[in-house]
Amino acid sequence: QVQLVESGGGLVRAGDSLRLSCAASGRAFSSIATGWFRQAPGKEREFVAASIQIGGSTYYADSVKGRFTISRDNARSTVYLQMNSLKPEDTAVYYCAAVVGYAAYPTNRQTYRYWGQGTQVTVSS
Repeated sequence: QVQLVESGGGLVRAGDSLRLSCAASGRAFSSIATGWFRQAPGKEREFVAASIQIGGSTYYADSVKGRFTISRDNARSTVYLQMNSLKPEDTAVYYCAAVVGYAAYPTNRQTYRYWGQGTQVTVSS
């Protein structure tokens, strides 16, 4: 079992920055692949970013590439999502996700077994 607890959401203005955190417990963090997804009202949950522990690869949705950065702190068992130049269309509940072992399809929601409770990000224009 892996437990995930997100934090860092809030209400910001367009152009501002936020950093989301996701603390993992239950398994060695070095064995966990992690991702961030988001879900806006009335929309499907969509991929945002992923960080793979094997090889250290990162992946981003086209809509956030160049603005968001995913990073891992293995010592703190925490994955971060730094969000810069936020836009109103980034408004959503953001979820941290994890899977133990190799993530063959890190951008695919079905890859992940464990999910956090979500944190709300609201960007006003």
